Amino acid sequence: MSVHPVATVAGAPVPIEEVDAREAWLRTGPRAAALPASGTSEGRQLRRWLTQLVVTERVIAAEAAERGLAAQDAPAEAELLPDVTARLEIGSIAAATLADPRARALFADVTRAVRVTDDDVADYHARNPLRFAEPRTGRDGWRTPPVAGPPLEGVRSAITEHLLGAARRRTFRAWLDARRAALVQLAPGYEHPGDPRQPDNTHRH
Repeated sequence: MSVHPVATVAGAPVPIEEVDAREAWLRTGPRAAALPASGTSEGRQLRRWLTQLVVTERVIAAEAAERGLAAQDAPAEAELLPDVTARLEIGSIAAATLADPRARALFADVTRAVRVTDDDVADYHARNPLRFAEPRTGRDGWRTPPVAGPPLEGVRSAITEHLLGAARRRTFRAWLDARRAALVQLAPGYEHPGDPRQPDNTHRH
């Protein structure tokens, strides 16, 4: 095992071999051709992303164990991440960890108290009257946009589910960011991919 860990989580070292193994698994998988070449700027960013995934998994495992959560407590992944928009909202690292049922059980526990109010639902419907309207079918069979929104009572449950899901994802992401900030120390060269201080971050404003 390497004496130079890529990070520590609550003081416990994360060996570089763990990141190496994750990268090797990806590079022998069905999407290997889409990955950046090793040793390039993009390749180093991939390793930083994998490091974030590894340390986040450790944070989640420790938190789930401390709370006494188990896989059977978990909701389905599709319930928490129903579409691509939901995955973008929560971020790629958190979305990847939610493939693990322990992470989903933790998500449910962390966000158990999240609620949306009747006013939230009514305000959303007023701002987005066509959001949950059924499309119309024209004479030629093509679906066309609705011209009028449904009444609030007809879409209240759909709006509530939509808003509650988004609120729970925001809550979990904020909680997870705070726990990582408290528990994780990253080694030089393994900073967050979006950290502007590291040389391979090419995203600038």
